[in-house]
Amino acid sequence: MDMSSGGVAFALSHATLEGKITISVLLLFSLVSWTVIINKFRQLGKAKKRNAAFLSLYSKAKGPLALFGKGQDKQLQGSPMYELYYGGCEELKAQQEKYETEKIPHHGMSAVRIALERVLGEAAVGLESGMIVLATAISGGPFIGLLGTVWGVMDTFSGIGRAQQATLTTMAPGVASALIATVAGLMVAIPSLFCYNFLVTKTKTITMELDNFAAHLETVFMTEYLRDKNGSASAQEDVEDYRPGGHRQEAEPSGAATGH
Repeated sequence: MDMSSGGVAFALSHATLEGKITISVLLLFSLVSWTVIINKFRQLGKAKKRNAAFLSLYSKAKGPLALFGKGQDKQLQGSPMYELYYGGCEELKAQQEKYETEKIPHHGMSAVRIALERVLGEAAVGLESGMIVLATAISGGPFIGLLGTVWGVMDTFSGIGRAQQATLTTMAPGVASALIATVAGLMVAIPSLFCYNFLVTKTKTITMELDNFAAHLETVFMTEYLRDKNGSASAQEDVEDYRPGGHRQEAEPSGAATGH
């Protein structure tokens, strides 16, 4: 193959040591970025599929705790929504055993709220893990490429100065090999940018669904298992005043609360 047949091949064939180091670093960035991208697509796709499977089972369950401890772990493994449900039910069961009654007091329900918040936060962190790599590739890739380009152009003009001969023939190889570093930086940043934006949108969607489900689950738990000394309206006030993640659930929890 004739190395001078293409601009990229010509630039690579005349790349300096500094240029090769820069391109190698960018290649490593690219491999890491694509590894994260592929893993995140798999993770989010699996989470969406398993969440749908869990919601299908949850909607058919006869009670809030019907799915808890029923051996669904393998089938629903990888579902953040099931992990949220399991964490809340586990704490609710622990509080029921502590007070030796099905209806638990307000401070017992507060422990369930904290458990839901904890699992919700862990799920959000898990969904967002690895995104910092893509953000770094987006912002750092072009700058690393620019560094290689400036370095290469500097070497080119230094060589011309030493040779005291400024012709297109002497400048072209050095400038071309310098510019290939910027091309490599953009090749790292552009795919990472598009994939990052798409993955962030999907992650926010799943996180919002988890937040809504946590609020709904809290409503159901408070309606079914809260021991209220001041009347049924008090439990509903607590549901409206506090939500995991700082959000208020509107239609679904209210329906769940009034339906029991």
